[in-house]
Order: sequence, then structure tokens, then C-alpha cells
Amino acid sequence: MFSSPPHLGRPGCALRRATALVVAVALWLGALSPAALALSDTQQLVVETWRLVNQSYLDPAQFERIRWRRLRQRALEQPISSSEDAYRAIEGMLIPLGDPYTRLLLPQDYAALQSTNQGTVSGVGLQLAAGESDQAVVVIAPLDDSPASEAQIQSGTELLSVDGVSTAELGLDGTAAALRGPSGSTVLVTLRDGVAKPRELELERRQVDLHPVRSKRLRVDGHTLGYLRITQFAEPVPEQVKEALRDLQDQAIEGLILDLRNNTGGLVSAGLAVADALLDNRPIVVTEDRGGLVSPQQSGPGQLFDGPMITLVNPGTASASEILAGALQDNGRSRLAGSRTYGKGLIQTLISLSDSSGLAVTVARYLTPSGRDIQNEGIEPDLTLSAPEPLNPGADGDTWLEQAGKLLASELPGPTDPDS
Repeated sequence: MFSSPPHLGRPGCALRRATALVVAVALWLGALSPAALALSDTQQLVVETWRLVNQSYLDPAQFERIRWRRLRQRALEQPISSSEDAYRAIEGMLIPLGDPYTRLLLPQDYAALQSTNQGTVSGVGLQLAAGESDQAVVVIAPLDDSPASEAQIQSGTELLSVDGVSTAELGLDGTAAALRGPSGSTVLVTLRDGVAKPRELELERRQVDLHPVRSKRLRVDGHTLGYLRITQFAEPVPEQVKEALRDLQDQAIEGLILDLRNNTGGLVSAGLAVADALLDNRPIVVTEDRGGLVSPQQSGPGQLFDGPMITLVNPGTASASEILAGALQDNGRSRLAGSRTYGKGLIQTLISLSDSSGLAVTVARYLTPSGRDIQNEGIEPDLTLSAPEPLNPGADGDTWLEQAGKLLASELPGPTDPDS
């Protein structure tokens, strides 16, 4: 039972005043046109983005700190009559979160990212890296059977501009995005090979297979070693890794060099599947979501290769590849060699928006099996390899691969080749 609050006047008068107010508001709303009450499609895109981030972002406490509801209101107060207006409003709304990984993906970028997760991309087939100068962009290598390889663009070539816009202005990510585009379209690049004068080259974009998994057999100091490089974690990767490991073991390898250099991640599920193939009933990673729910991930029994391993890492090793590297190191399955990894301990999910754009939203953080939080810290390798770091991993003259091979071979009993 409960009691009603005391009245501050005659009950009948209060009721009549309340009824009159409701009727007045109803008449005022009825006088407005439906268009005045409804948001436009472009405004709806802003509201849709706000709602999706609000219900899935890892740290809801951040919303109070940045006055998240007020940011939505400010975004809608701007004139939003086009998709470009909506995108600007959304980006302005997301910036105060202070999370560079929670971001809007324009339709072409979202489509390109989805294609990359399938193991293909429409572009010219250039693998890029930051050069010695902060503003330099250099070619790591052209992908096989790509427009770049057919144009004989060499490793180490400096990329100066794309369609007249300097790479210093575009940055590394912007340069990569500018090179992507619809199959059949063309892009004009300015290159500098060594000390030669810059030259312009027009390339036609097309669908390129990224070849995310590559393997080969090595002979080092009388021993037979396998080399397995994973450049990103796309959907086909787990099955390709299984095939590569079976093929290498058919060649009687005694040890394995796993190369995760410049692997910036991709699909976490693919990284977990590879860890499962290399670990026998061991912990892989612990994730924590916005509700504080901790979910340990464990590998199943058995492994595709149980011989000695060494894993190469560098500052380009990030996200899903750090999950794999951390699991191998913490379980004593493989030593890490190279240099400290990037340090991305956050996990994002991709969400489609109604106009074919998309969102990447941080939804979880992860810890290595031993409980290490590597966000902004990275993973220190067991063995630091000498500088300078080779530009093209796995190619001839890769001194880090040579060092890793000798380290692994030195741990194996006697040379396989008695004449070695």
C-alpha cells in the first residue's frame, strides 16, 4: 500500500488545468506537418550512428565524461542536407571519445575493408610502409600478379604522390586508401627509385589477391626449416595455414619460422583459429567486454605442428597478430624475435550503416594468457634483432630471417645433412 501526495490546491482545478495543457500541446503538434516532426535520412544517419555506438562501445563511462547526449544534439543542430554533411557531423561527434579505432568508414572505405577481410582488394597491389622520414611512404613489395608487379615497381621505391596529392599530406593510411578504387579505373603515381629523378606512372586498378599466407622450405646449417608468413588475418587464412603446414611437414621440416612482421591484424577469429592450430589445449587470450564480462579463449586438443618454432615480430605487428604472438610467447610455445610490437589491445566490430557506410566500434579489450595488457605497450620480443630492419620480409637479403634461421637451427640436434 502507498499513500498519495498532499494536494496544494483544490483537486478539481488542478485536474482541469492539466487536461487543458495536454489538449493544447496535442493541438500544436497536430498543426505541424509530418516533415517537421520527422528527421531527414541524413539526420537519421547521425542518430543511427549515435545509437549503435551508445549500445556497444567498450567504455560507457566515457559517455558521461564527454556529455555524449549533448554531442548528439549539437550534431543535429548543424545543417545536414547531404551525406557529406552527415559524415562531418558524425566524425565530429566521435572525436571526443578519444578512441582512434572507433571511427566512421565511408562507403568506399567500408567496402574496401570488407573485401580485404575476404583476402582481396581492388587496387594496384602495392604493400606500403612508413619510410625513415615520418612523412615518407615507401614500397615494401608489389603483390604477385598485380598492376604494380607488372609495372616492375621495386622494393624500396619511394611513393611521392597519388593523383597529384603528396603522400606527406595523405599519410600512410590515406595513401593506401587513395590507391584503392573500382576495377578498371586508373591512378597516377609519382615514384622515386634511389637517386633517380621522380617519374610518373599511370596504373589501372583491378581485383588483386592479397596472398595473406606464404610458405617455403629453407635449408640452414644442414637443417630443413619451414617458413610461414602471414601478412593479415582474413577469412581464408586459417585454412591456408593448415594447407601450408601440411605441405611443409610433407617436406620433413625440423622447425618452423612464423613471420608476423607488418601484420596489422584483421579478423580476430582468424587469428584465434591459427593459435588453435599451433597450441595444444592451452590458453590463447582473455577478453573483457563493456559489462566487465571476462571470457577466456582456450585452444582445443592437438596441434598441426608441434616442433620447435621462432616467431618474427616488429612494430607493424598489431592487434590479432599480437594476440597470436602473445599466446605463443606466454605458453612457451615459441620465442619472439625482432623488435617490440605495436601495442593494440582493443578489439573492434564492424557495423553496417543504412547508406552503405560503416562503423568500426571498440567493443572489448584483451589480455595475453599471463594477464598482460599490451595497449600502447606492445610485446617485447625474447630476442632483439639488429638494425636496420629489412624492408621486404621473406625476400632475398632478409637479414632477420637469416638470423632467425640460424637461431632455430642451433637448437636442433646435429645437421640433417652429414656433409654440412
